[in-house]
Amino acid sequence: MIPTQRVILGAGLAILLIITAASIALDVKSRSDATWLNHTVQVQKKISDLRVLLRRAESAARGYELYRSQTFADEFQAVHAQIAPALADLKRGVRDNPDQVALLEGTEPLALRRIEIAAEAMRLRAANDQAGIAALNGKAEGRGLMDTVMGNLDHLSAEEERVLSARSQDSRRTGIVLVGIDVAGAMVILLLVVMVMRESRRATVQLQTSLEQTQAAKQALEAAVADRTQHLVNAHDELRLSVNVLQSTFHSMAEAVLVIDAEGNVLLSNPAAERMLLHRAGMNLRNLRALSDVFHGDGVTPMKADELPSVRVLRGEKFEDLEMIVRPHSGNPPRHLMVSGRPMLDGQGEISGAVLVYHDATMSRETERQLYQSQKLDAIGKLTGGVAHDFNNMLTVISGNTETLVESLKQQPELQRVARLIDDAAERCAELIQHLLAFARRQPLQPRNVEINAAISDIAKLLRPTLGEQIQIETVLEQGPMTAHIDPSRLTNAVLNMAINARDAMPNGGKLLLETHRVVLDEAYALAHVDVTAGPYIMLAVSDTGTGMSVETQQKAFEPFFTTKEVGRGSGLGLSMVYGFVKQSGGHIKIYSEEAHGTTIKLYLPPGEGMTEIAPAAAPPAEGGAETIFVVEDDNLVRNFVTAQLQSLGYKTIAAPDGKSALDLIVAGQKFDLLFTDVVIPGGMSGRELADEVAKLRPGVKVLYTSGYTDNAIVHHGKLDDGVLLLTKPYRRNQLAEMIRKALGTSASPAPPRPA
Repeated sequence: MIPTQRVILGAGLAILLIITAASIALDVKSRSDATWLNHTVQVQKKISDLRVLLRRAESAARGYELYRSQTFADEFQAVHAQIAPALADLKRGVRDNPDQVALLEGTEPLALRRIEIAAEAMRLRAANDQAGIAALNGKAEGRGLMDTVMGNLDHLSAEEERVLSARSQDSRRTGIVLVGIDVAGAMVILLLVVMVMRESRRATVQLQTSLEQTQAAKQALEAAVADRTQHLVNAHDELRLSVNVLQSTFHSMAEAVLVIDAEGNVLLSNPAAERMLLHRAGMNLRNLRALSDVFHGDGVTPMKADELPSVRVLRGEKFEDLEMIVRPHSGNPPRHLMVSGRPMLDGQGEISGAVLVYHDATMSRETERQLYQSQKLDAIGKLTGGVAHDFNNMLTVISGNTETLVESLKQQPELQRVARLIDDAAERCAELIQHLLAFARRQPLQPRNVEINAAISDIAKLLRPTLGEQIQIETVLEQGPMTAHIDPSRLTNAVLNMAINARDAMPNGGKLLLETHRVVLDEAYALAHVDVTAGPYIMLAVSDTGTGMSVETQQKAFEPFFTTKEVGRGSGLGLSMVYGFVKQSGGHIKIYSEEAHGTTIKLYLPPGEGMTEIAPAAAPPAEGGAETIFVVEDDNLVRNFVTAQLQSLGYKTIAAPDGKSALDLIVAGQKFDLLFTDVVIPGGMSGRELADEVAKLRPGVKVLYTSGYTDNAIVHHGKLDDGVLLLTKPYRRNQLAEMIRKALGTSASPAPPRPA
């Protein structure tokens, strides 16, 4: 080999060694790049997980404040326990970046403080500490903390995104350089092989040695290239997996996400956006605005063009939970949306587009409306129940005395007619009070297992003469035995009231349809209706072809004294009574109506268990007796009236104004045959508690209760306690006589009273 060739060969070998060294160095760097790429993706996931935990904790706290559900409290505690470990894990993930560590250490106490505020609010709400809740809300600390925390997390995420982008570009450049080095190395090897072959005739031994060395170097280089290629493939696979995870998360989000450019064109949308907003990539938001009407959160004030979320965010505004209501022109149901927006900036800091996130709050807002309506009706019911007690006391005296007047004025027809008018008015007042008590769910129900189809068939026969010939009555009854656990008399009154309302809604005649079905209200329905328990029900539907109701009328239909009829044509208590009967029975009621098309009212009644119960036969008219009745009544007028009525029936009477006075007489040895007590009496002791104390002194004592309205002392779950007898005020003389004999458990007897 001549010196020149040796120099060239030596130079080629030197170049080959340099290429190999460079390849090995770049291999090490590529491994490092892949490791850091994976680390950055993991940090992004930890930031996302922490943000989700904070949002879940805040959502659970809000849910608990709205619904007082233990489920939300349990979810809050579970999420609360995960937040501190998640913060610690995230701090470990960013320990290589001092700025990120400092920002996170500043964020951690804010996040923990926000969760502490939410926990404190839940504790105050559970204890019903209104003052504490007001004080806590007055500080308005929670929202600001959460905004700061989320802003810091957004900053962390943006910084990690920037690092991820830079490291990805660096990794790609490394791969390109590696390919170039591989090609250069291969060309150097080929050149060396050619040079060695030219010298084969001069130095066979040297050529063979050189060929072997070259072959070994080639194999080592190929092995290095193969190893590097595999590492690159693995790195690309990991990156592709990360991208797939992000895409899966994006596509599985319940919130609708839109990415738009500066012109309002939709660049990217997830399935929720296409489902919720009917928006998808390629559409323009400006053109879509013509398809629906948009209002502010009150549902009344139209949202101006420059107030729309897409316009505001493209102006550079950032906002959270912008409330809006969208009513499509297509007739689809309106959507109640909460919108968050963030502008996107290009490398020069100019707005290049925006990201909009839409949360569908339609169901939660409807649940809030139903809860408010239910609370309003409950409040009216409590007020009604309290007033009814005093009214029924007065009506007891008025009705009883006017009944006596009517009987005593037989020889004076004119005065008797006046007395009858007073008696009729008192009876009308009593009916109104009973309707109010029915709405307030304080009527003493006597439910039993009723075969609903037979009951509806009987009621339909009664309705025909009541509604008139212009109303066509039809029944569609599901076949087979169908039992509901209800008070049959109250069911008759409820159907009669709904039928009369239907008749009034069809002044020119129409059709009334009565339907029965077995139904199951599932968990989804129960979640959408705050007062419904999921399970089986017996559904009774009353439909008409009348004028129908507006949405506003439907929302007020169950309120007492609300009516759309002319003055004097209705009291406005019919549907409120039906509402109270269904609720007190443990059922559910729903109105479906459309103006000019008719109305359907569906009653979901609790199903019965066991055999149908036969109604007890009517008892013969009761007379008086000679026993001793112990009357406990706080109202002086009622007490005097009752004792006078009992004495007129032949009974001996003892009276006391309260429980303490009654107990003192009994302890002193007072004898009697029956304790006749009001449920609500003064002195810190109810009538039920008085009866329990008397039973300790006189085991087996007989008790008859009376009340102007029922309460939890003797009524539970809308039903009189077993073995309890109740005479509801106001009552007539014959009703008093019948219940006294029933409570004594014997027929009238002139014998002297037995020892107590």
